[in-house]
Amino acid sequence: MTLDDLTPGQMAPDFTAPTQGGGSLTLSALRGKAVVLYFYPKDDTPGCTVEARDFTALAGPFAEAGATVIGVSKDSVARHDKFIAKHDLGITLVSDEGGDICERYGVWGEKKNYGKTYMGITRATVLIDAEGRIARVWPKVKVAGHADEVLAAVRAL
Repeated sequence: MTLDDLTPGQMAPDFTAPTQGGGSLTLSALRGKAVVLYFYPKDDTPGCTVEARDFTALAGPFAEAGATVIGVSKDSVARHDKFIAKHDLGITLVSDEGGDICERYGVWGEKKNYGKTYMGITRATVLIDAEGRIARVWPKVKVAGHADEVLAAVRAL
């Protein structure tokens, strides 16, 4: 699967995965609320930190709009715990160490950086409506202003 295979109106692929603090999250259990599912490459790197802090800064407005924000990376729960504590993050982070969620959403693939080719997570966001259907997909996200753009889309649902 690729990100291009995710189309508005289709059911979002369900998953159950560990979260920070030893918790667990099942996507389908969040029905009735919109879900912002954002995929990012790695905890505590510059772009990922800015993105997590931007979503945290808007956690209140997302909640007021009836949405839950969930970040997904292949980092461990322990690493998520450190990342959250270091930057005082107020969002849920899911650990996808095995890469199953990334595969289901088509965000795991070949990347190029400074002439090197490697496998990694494409920074992308999927907005899921209250019925569990994909409402919008942002492939290859640019971090600056992204959280604000996603909040506007949530408010327009």
